[in-house]
Amino acid sequence: MTRIVAGAAGGRRLQVPAGSATRPTSDRVREALFSALDSAGLCSGTRVLDLYAGSGALGLEAASRGAARVVLVEAARAAVTAARGNVRELGLPGVSVVAEKVERFLASPAAVVGGGWDLVLLDPPYPLGEDELAAVLARLVGLLAPDALVVVERSARSPEPTWPSGLVRERRRGYGETAVWTAGPAEEPTAP
Repeated sequence: MTRIVAGAAGGRRLQVPAGSATRPTSDRVREALFSALDSAGLCSGTRVLDLYAGSGALGLEAASRGAARVVLVEAARAAVTAARGNVRELGLPGVSVVAEKVERFLASPAAVVGGGWDLVLLDPPYPLGEDELAAVLARLVGLLAPDALVVVERSARSPEPTWPSGLVRERRRGYGETAVWTAGPAEEPTAP
């Protein structure tokens, strides 16, 4: 059973795509991740992009905790159906689902948000290649707010993501079989 951990929809159950290859983030990992994000002020009033959203659990957790805008991007039909059902059932404001491949969405005008995304959550399928993940991370660089945070969830056996020059790794946390990497925009050098 997957559920929203805290916030306005705390305790509410989420649909997960039946018979699909999606792997919902465990409640334990979401609770730890969002406790840290809440402490850093990265939930309330923020613009959140959830890539490879699956059922939408990560983005909906952010919405439950007060995110102003959440966009869930997912290409798998069963996962899109589950995410849309979850959005409808929870009735949280400012949440939308985009049924599209992540790469295509990031190349579209819809990916550009005034002020940039404050929080980007990536929970790609474990089989996603490192080169594809690196390309997605590189595409994000120009779409982020100055104080944004990028969160990548992978198998603990996966190598560290290849961070593009515009992102700086902040930390790695391990939760059993899951590793969570965080990075932020590189500070631009100041003119002499």
